[in-house]
Amino acid sequence: MIRCRTMAFCLFVLAAATVSAMPALGADPQYAKTAREIPVGGGSGWDYLYADPAGRRLYVTHGTKVVVIDMDTDKVVGEIVDTPGVHGFVTIPDLKKGFSSNGQENKVSIVDLDTLKTLSKVVTGNNPDAILYSSGSGEVYTFNGRSSTSSAIDAKTGTVNATIDLGGKPETAVCDPAAGQIYDNLEDKNQIAVIDIKTHKVVSDWPIAPGDSPSGLAMDHDLHRLLIGCANEKLVMMDSQSGKVVDSVTCGQGVDASAFDPGTHYGFVSCGGTGTVTVVKVTADKLLPVQTLTTERGARTMAVDSKTHKIYLSNAKSRTDTTSFKVLVYSLEDSTPATTPSN
Repeated sequence: MIRCRTMAFCLFVLAAATVSAMPALGADPQYAKTAREIPVGGGSGWDYLYADPAGRRLYVTHGTKVVVIDMDTDKVVGEIVDTPGVHGFVTIPDLKKGFSSNGQENKVSIVDLDTLKTLSKVVTGNNPDAILYSSGSGEVYTFNGRSSTSSAIDAKTGTVNATIDLGGKPETAVCDPAAGQIYDNLEDKNQIAVIDIKTHKVVSDWPIAPGDSPSGLAMDHDLHRLLIGCANEKLVMMDSQSGKVVDSVTCGQGVDASAFDPGTHYGFVSCGGTGTVTVVKVTADKLLPVQTLTTERGARTMAVDSKTHKIYLSNAKSRTDTTSFKVLVYSLEDSTPATTPSN
């Protein structure tokens, strides 16, 4: 009996040694260090990029227009004009409509996605910035920076259904239709404002410490995790059901956008000050560092194509340069999606 136990122990040790000596399998793929550039031209202000994976279009806000790029060819295919001080853009494919938040005129443009022509405009609060679509309610929400409000607009009629007092300066927001809630960064309060879609009211304010001055926000809907990019060089992960901060990692300077790719389960935060993108693997309880991708200083706004897993960032030599505005495209070196972590 003792001999059998000894043999079993030896076999166990041998197996363990064999496993430890094997190379790691299924290592997370990284992004190529060299970007493809899509020239756009001009050097005026720019803000959000919006990727429509189904429609295969990337919408790039750029001063007084929205530049439209084909994501399969990486070429400019059109533009939406008369959007003064445009910040964001969102599409509703079922309605064949797009909506832009025009900060300088305090309006939203409603656009025909086929012709790229403006159908009408809707008055919002002051300086509409971030914009999103709530599929459950059929409403487009703008987040109005100078009035600390959100405008809820009926996507079919263009009617403003409600103006929501947020109690702080809003930045990026995300929607969870299953929960019936919208989550919005309050930059000056260091909080996430939770909006009930049915009542059009803020029902909770969740502190984001150790984060400070949140700007970027993305969501892993499967794991119920918010990814909050903060000015104090932190990417914070929060439980969207409880408001509890689960984990955080250090990132670069000049944080702006956050993004999430459900195909790879990667989270991203773009840091224009250092010219980097921090890439992490999102699990239920950890943000696991994958890569610090060097991009360009000033490349701060970002979108991800969930079909090809490409990262898009916009940048220019300066805001007054008349030729240098462009979009940077980074692809995975290995296109095989990483393994999705379990709950």
